[in-house]
Amino acid sequence: MIRECEEHGYYRGKECPGCGERGKFIMSDEESTILGKTTAGVLRHFPDKYSLEMDDRGWISLEHFVKVLRNRQKRFHWLRKYHAKALVATDEKNRYQYEDGYIRATYGHSVDVDLDHPTDDVPGKLYLPTTKKESELLLEGGIKPSDRTYVHLSESYESALEAGVYRSDEPVILEVDVESMADNEREVMKAGKGVYLTKEIEPEYLELNDKQPSEEEVEKIKEEENIEDD
Repeated sequence: MIRECEEHGYYRGKECPGCGERGKFIMSDEESTILGKTTAGVLRHFPDKYSLEMDDRGWISLEHFVKVLRNRQKRFHWLRKYHAKALVATDEKNRYQYEDGYIRATYGHSVDVDLDHPTDDVPGKLYLPTTKKESELLLEGGIKPSDRTYVHLSESYESALEAGVYRSDEPVILEVDVESMADNEREVMKAGKGVYLTKEIEPEYLELNDKQPSEEEVEKIKEEENIEDD
């Protein structure tokens, strides 16, 4: 659940991690899950479906967002702006941002946006999960976004592997030479927690990662994440 501490702000759980006090109730787990899924869908994929105006950077008026959800879906009759702010503030993957009355998704867009995330302090190496068949094509021809506006990269081998297990029983991890990309003015941005974005990656910046997933690693992640085989 999400609660609010007068001193430390919004948090998830029964007690504030900063002081141990039991704060004000904001949302149940079920409510925050439903709101999170709807928020991600609207901000990433279909603002037009809700007649919401999105600017070039992906920002939407929070006031309009809340009003539209509350008016169009009875299950959100309780929704107020502070609920959305609490969702943003406590999201573990930093999937959303709130600034000056506006809200946006930080990554995952299929709608056309021109994001302006920071490009400093980006690691020299990043990682991308794919499949064996796709890896051969990507190493030869490079990577451009398919169903998203940007190519999404992971900060570590482990996080790339976790994402890759959702796509394949035998994921392949590619390593991206971000340092060389930066030297050649190929921009990479830091978006959410451990997530980085770029417009495209040319083949000269790609190679197979030295370490590749074992069957044991894949099965362990499946068990931890409750991923069922097809």
